[in-house]
Amino acid sequence: MKKIILLSSVVLSLGVFAGCSSQNTDSGKTTKSSSSQVSASSNSVSSSTSESSASETVYKVSLSDAIETYKETYPNTDIISISLDTSFGQTVYDIEGIDDNKEYSIKINTDTKELKKEREENLDRDERNGIKRRENKLDLTNLKDMKEIFDIALKEAGSGKIDDWEIKEDMGVTYWDVSIKDGMTKEIEYKINAQTGEIIETDAD
Repeated sequence: MKKIILLSSVVLSLGVFAGCSSQNTDSGKTTKSSSSQVSASSNSVSSSTSESSASETVYKVSLSDAIETYKETYPNTDIISISLDTSFGQTVYDIEGIDDNKEYSIKINTDTKELKKEREENLDRDERNGIKRRENKLDLTNLKDMKEIFDIALKEAGSGKIDDWEIKEDMGVTYWDVSIKDGMTKEIEYKINAQTGEIIETDAD
């Protein structure tokens, strides 16, 4: 009788031990799975932050809309520069244009499309008759999208945010001059071909 009771106790103990062991194993699997999910979530947040950096800088009024507004205002001119102006608590496109004898400048609000004419002035004698116009006009055909240009610069920099930009022309090449700021002191400037997206020059401070 005593032997049967003793054997039953041993079997019962083994069963409890096996159950605890199984529970620990399952718990380990659950913990591991949870860690993987946290890791995946962190990667997702990091990726999302990186992808949104450029889109946050793209404005309600698109660049193409701003260019079209300028052309409607001064139809017989060419644009020689487009830049961002953040003075006076507003963000505006600052667009400069030219015809054979005059230079023009307007500002277009990036949120409201409000237009403000800044100036109209006569060119110097050596710049008239289309001389400066031919030398400085931007090639606005087949422009890369603004977000695409910003993504190229941000990818090259690895981190940071778009701080400033301008579209210029030099030696017949129209390019974006994009400045990226990372922290308080680090700043990198990229010259990017406006049609091909090729990085022409890098300047790091």
